Amino acid sequence: MSASSVLVTGGAGYIGSHVTRQLVQRGERVIVLDNLSTGFREAVEGAELVVGDTGDAGLVNDLMQHYAVGTLMHFAAHTVVPESVADPLKYYRNNTNSSRILLEACVANGVRQVVFSSTAAVYGEASGDTVAEDSPLNPINPYGRSKLATEWVLEDLATAGELEHLTLRYFNVAGCAPDGRIGQSTPNATLLIKVAAEAAVGVRNGMRVFGTDYPTPDGTCVRDFIHVEDLADAHVLALDHLRGGGRSLTLNCGYGHGYSVRDVLTTVERVAGAPLNTTYTNRRPGDPARLVANADRIRRHLAWTPKYDDLETIVRTAIAWERNRRY
Repeated sequence: MSASSVLVTGGAGYIGSHVTRQLVQRGERVIVLDNLSTGFREAVEGAELVVGDTGDAGLVNDLMQHYAVGTLMHFAAHTVVPESVADPLKYYRNNTNSSRILLEACVANGVRQVVFSSTAAVYGEASGDTVAEDSPLNPINPYGRSKLATEWVLEDLATAGELEHLTLRYFNVAGCAPDGRIGQSTPNATLLIKVAAEAAVGVRNGMRVFGTDYPTPDGTCVRDFIHVEDLADAHVLALDHLRGGGRSLTLNCGYGHGYSVRDVLTTVERVAGAPLNTTYTNRRPGDPARLVANADRIRRHLAWTPKYDDLETIVRTAIAWERNRRY
């Protein structure tokens, strides 16, 4: 553990809260900055919560100085692909410009370690069975483009010697803490397993499948689903890598195998013990047919060993959270 603090932006949200809890459990001093637009006070356990925006330069600089921040973990972002297509400026304003403000504050205050929450959406349409970190970057929606722009800023700052970064490209994050204390409560969520779990317990009347004519074995999209606890563990290892003097890296966060939408729904029905009310409709703008990680580098560089690499386990924790939600 370091004597300096870890500033976690978006730490009251789904992924940020899981990472915050793991950091706190190992004795880190964590400061969470979140505007609570999609996050929840109740999700922040053991850390100090500051309510505010990542784009507020004065606030961000004050926090870094007051709390002697040594590492920034940046999660705060808009993440809904169809919304990004409909309202691209919202995504560039928050995901790109606010990130630039944060990174300027890091440079100004000597914060030299940044762990950045990026996305597999930077790849766009995959040309092979899996995508590796050096695969072509061709995002097909403003969400992916807004994240890639911040990746470029981080790379340029590292080249200039201003900081070191560990950028983690998430694939499809799902599931909830197995002990049931924190989970995903985002209103009007669009992530498949979250939506299916809500439908399974009656929070939603049913669910829609967007597209059955993709060039995949069953016609529905194929994705690499990673449990949120394994993803959180990757962030802790990323912090250790940077503190240990490790160089800047960009790494995929996925398991390396995919499941189709139909595979997921079949698993949800089996775990829930009841059929889902499912409607099949047209494709959704901005969705690639297949997106599965080549996860060799994260296992090699961070010695990351997933503990929840099982679709049924992921679904079971997601449904358990919906049945016993705390907030």
